[in-house]
Amino acid sequence: MTKPYSAACANNSDAILNHLSTLLIKTQSVLEIGSGTGQHAAYFASHLKHLVWQTSDIIDHHQGINCWVNESNLSNLLAPIAFDVTEKIALEVKYDAIFMANTLHIMSWPVVKKCIDETSKNLNANGLLIVYGPFNYKGEFTSESNQQFDQYLKASNAERGIRDFEKINQLLINCGFTFKEDNEMPANNRLLVWQFNG
Repeated sequence: MTKPYSAACANNSDAILNHLSTLLIKTQSVLEIGSGTGQHAAYFASHLKHLVWQTSDIIDHHQGINCWVNESNLSNLLAPIAFDVTEKIALEVKYDAIFMANTLHIMSWPVVKKCIDETSKNLNANGLLIVYGPFNYKGEFTSESNQQFDQYLKASNAERGIRDFEKINQLLINCGFTFKEDNEMPANNRLLVWQFNG
């Protein structure tokens, strides 16, 4: 199989790593929900060697992720586990942090709610949830390009779309999280951080 490649992952990796290097300085384990191509996992694990990075996704994406995992040959980068956010999943292992990139806007709203509900079950107390991607604020797009992207998402699936920060934040508060950081990122994206109080 040809190793999958995402230009977006390549373009945003350094900007995200700049924040992860600080946020995860004392973290021992990270679960990435929706590892996609596997690029982010391989890149971040190669720079954050003090922690173990667990990839995950639906089974269909495992072969591509494994291409990156195997090529990297990193002892702290683990082969993907099955994680389908449409199902209730409480893993045997809990993690110090959960990372998600460009995931919430490709899920339907009911699946977003299920995904957020599942994160609390898989985090250690005081664990971090770190979410990268585009967000709206008070129902408004932050840029014309984000509005066009939202139209593109809805054209392929009417249930997709850029999510409102306030709605996501309220869901997480209801699940025992406290909002910690909102970081501006390139290309009209954000890096949002919550801490689990469980």
